[in-house]
Amino acid sequence: MAVGYGLVVRFTLRSEEAAGAFDELVSRTLEGIRRDEPGTVVYANHRVPDEPAVRVFYELYADRAAFEAHERQPHVRHFLEERQKFVARADVTFLEHIDGKV
Repeated sequence: MAVGYGLVVRFTLRSEEAAGAFDELVSRTLEGIRRDEPGTVVYANHRVPDEPAVRVFYELYADRAAFEAHERQPHVRHFLEERQKFVARADVTFLEHIDGKV
C-alpha cells in the first residue's frame, strides 16, 4: 500500500481537566475510526511530557481520498464539533510521505 498523506495536530487544551475530557472524546471517536475507516492507517493521540494540557495527534492515511473520507464520517464530524469545548488552540501541519518503513 502506498501511504502518502498525513498530518500532525498540536492541541493546546484549556486546562488539565479539559485534557482529560478531550482524551475521552478521542477514545470514543477512535471506536468509529477503527470500525469504519480502512484507509486510516494511523490515528494516534499523544501526551506531551511536562505539558499536561497539550496533545499531539499523528494521522496517516492511505492517500488524500482516505483523509477526505475520514473527514466526512459522522463520528469525526461529532469530534470536530465537540472538541471546541476543550481546545484553546489547534496547529495543523499537513505532510506528504517521501520514504520510510510502513
